[in-house]
Amino acid sequence: MAEAAEFAIGAQASASDGVCGEVSRLIMDPAALTVTHLVIEPKHRRDSGRLVPVHLVDTTTGQIRLRCTTAEFDKLDPAEEVDQVEGLDYGGGFGQAEAVQGYGGMGGVGATGMGIGMGVGHNRPVVVQDVVPLGEVDVQRGESVHALDGEIGKVQGFLVDPGDNHVTHVLLQEGHLWGRKEVSIPISAVIGVDAGIRLNITKKQVEDLPPAG
Repeated sequence: MAEAAEFAIGAQASASDGVCGEVSRLIMDPAALTVTHLVIEPKHRRDSGRLVPVHLVDTTTGQIRLRCTTAEFDKLDPAEEVDQVEGLDYGGGFGQAEAVQGYGGMGGVGATGMGIGMGVGHNRPVVVQDVVPLGEVDVQRGESVHALDGEIGKVQGFLVDPGDNHVTHVLLQEGHLWGRKEVSIPISAVIGVDAGIRLNITKKQVEDLPPAG
């Protein structure tokens, strides 16, 4: 089997002609336990982050390198949507509202917001929502990893089989309970990814895992 690819939150991502930004979220299929997209946020621009399909990620380099140019990256689906909420100060009711549709033909977003029809108003509240393809979940910086007997640390990212994008291990951030440089937890110990990472093993069993790599 080819060496596992590391998808770490906070890692720098580069296109073929320059740096795109850094990985801010990982999106996965919770049933298949595969990574489907990386969310990459530009570091020095005010642009929205982009949903990068995992097939555009070259996993053979040991780095997050994309099989596209920076111009092609900019054309990928936005990773956030901004809604202006209208009508809150006009006697109640939102007027004509229409459900926000998903991007790129992905069939909607995980947490659907409301897009408000045309209208005149000032100081309208703005809601920014992360886009998550329907039926999938996202893992963000700082999400907790829970053993059977309590929290053990925060998720740093995943090790992924480059052949089928299946997650093989969950990586803990440095500064976890045991102070080791890196702890990788086999995906067989994961029983849920929808409210942090939940494990079917204890803190002691995690501590006894062999070193990563």
